[in-house]
Amino acid sequence: MNAEWDEISFVISSRYRTATLKRLSEGPATPSQIATDVEMGIAHVSRALQELREESLVDLLVSDDRKKGRVYGITDGGEAVWSTIETENLA
Repeated sequence: MNAEWDEISFVISSRYRTATLKRLSEGPATPSQIATDVEMGIAHVSRALQELREESLVDLLVSDDRKKGRVYGITDGGEAVWSTIETENLA
């Protein structure tokens, strides 16, 4: 089994990670924008972003020092994972 399937499994095992990655596939956003768009609590979104970032599926697009207005975007690897999730109807 290849690493991409491990990443896919990691994403789809959490509805919060799935919704967060789906939203970021549409374009960069702040945690509060994501929470509003996917109708989830900010704490769930923040945790999902941290987990997705640790797996290199999303990136922080601004300086780590920034505490407000932190904008996240999907990585190329995250795009590949999301594309497979959509293609295989796993979401």
